[in-house]
Amino acid sequence: MPQTMVSGSFPSTTVRQPGLVLTDHHFEVPLDHKAPDGEQIRLYAREIVATDKTGADGRARPELPWLLYLQGGPGFGADRPVGRSGWLDRALEEYRVLLLDQRGTGRSTPANRQTLPLRGTPEQQADYLAHFRADAIVADCELIRPRLTGGAPWTVLGQSFGGFCTVSYLSHAPEGLAAALITGGLPGLDADADAVYRAAYPRMERKTLAHYGRYPGDADAARRIVAHLAEHDEVLPDGSLLTAESFQQLGILLGSGDGSHRLHYLLEDAFAATPEGPRLSDAFTEQVAGLLSRAGCPLYTLLHESIYAQDGRATAWSAHRVRAEFPAFDPARALDGPDPVLFTGESVHPWMLETHAALRPLRRTAELMAERTGWEPLYDAERLARNAVPVAAAVYHDDLFVDTAHSLSTARAIRGLRTWVTDEFEHDGVRAGGRRVLDRLLSLARDA
Repeated sequence: MPQTMVSGSFPSTTVRQPGLVLTDHHFEVPLDHKAPDGEQIRLYAREIVATDKTGADGRARPELPWLLYLQGGPGFGADRPVGRSGWLDRALEEYRVLLLDQRGTGRSTPANRQTLPLRGTPEQQADYLAHFRADAIVADCELIRPRLTGGAPWTVLGQSFGGFCTVSYLSHAPEGLAAALITGGLPGLDADADAVYRAAYPRMERKTLAHYGRYPGDADAARRIVAHLAEHDEVLPDGSLLTAESFQQLGILLGSGDGSHRLHYLLEDAFAATPEGPRLSDAFTEQVAGLLSRAGCPLYTLLHESIYAQDGRATAWSAHRVRAEFPAFDPARALDGPDPVLFTGESVHPWMLETHAALRPLRRTAELMAERTGWEPLYDAERLARNAVPVAAAVYHDDLFVDTAHSLSTARAIRGLRTWVTDEFEHDGVRAGGRRVLDRLLSLARDA
């Protein structure tokens, strides 16, 4: 039988950093919100208040409103702040901020290769993970909110997948929101996984070719690495196997503002001379292992395609199937002809369950998630068309991770939403742009 994941009391601690007061919060919520008296899981969130916004007792002033931050992913815990900087610095001027580890991430009943076997068989693990999508995260937030705010609505800032969750929030519980701010996270309301990836592969190709335009020598470097991997087995320090296809996944770097430069510096140190001939250097493989590892975020693979599933159908390894429609991404074809090796980005494939060390124990669970049917809608188009919550969204031009056309279509479908379309930032704009991005969104929301 699956083991209960929650027991004991939840001690709360308060600590200080320069200019900040940070307080732990722990909550019990139902695993299945349709069965509120059933199994409970533990959630963790960190409250952050500027020191100059606290009272004599060291706590936040009672009139200070709340801003909930929803992290991108799926499968990543919330940011761990070190002092005031970026968007957080701007937010703390007028809010107390709650950084929520969404269910299954961080300190919120983490789900990974070590903990999931507690659930039982792969079938039981897959049934468990089916409760970890955006609709459940929104329901969690609505249970947490009155315990913290006394019932008052709060402002939500959603980055990437956190933006997807925010649109679900607007669909299912808009009464809980004073305002909604979205950065790089407006999903296609009716775009299934196949549509998402059919839009994504041409975008990945454009990003790759733009990178080679900036760093022409990298096309030869990538070709040399792929040719080497076709002839040699290369095992990364974490035990993962580096294949040509997994090497292509380094294209995920091209979705961040400095990613093209980081990819270039990575490629230029790829090889080392050894007694057996050229091999991939330790410096290169160590960095690649860190970039490709799923040890700390297996849900980024296990749940990824389910975030696009709404029509009951199985996603059935959508990214892998759709990739076959774009033969230019075949690394063997690139070696046989004049075309460059193309990088991929945010896509999951069944072969990852063999090449990625941390995913191997979860292979059958991942297969069952890909085969799963019965996914329910995440968005309510009719309710969004009647939306009364102030909403502002940053849409990044040619975003690697979220299709711009899908985002703008959704922006038009949400009543009163105001957009800021910019090519000044990539998908990580809320981090790269920091104060300026959040300030712009707050201004737009107030005018909505």
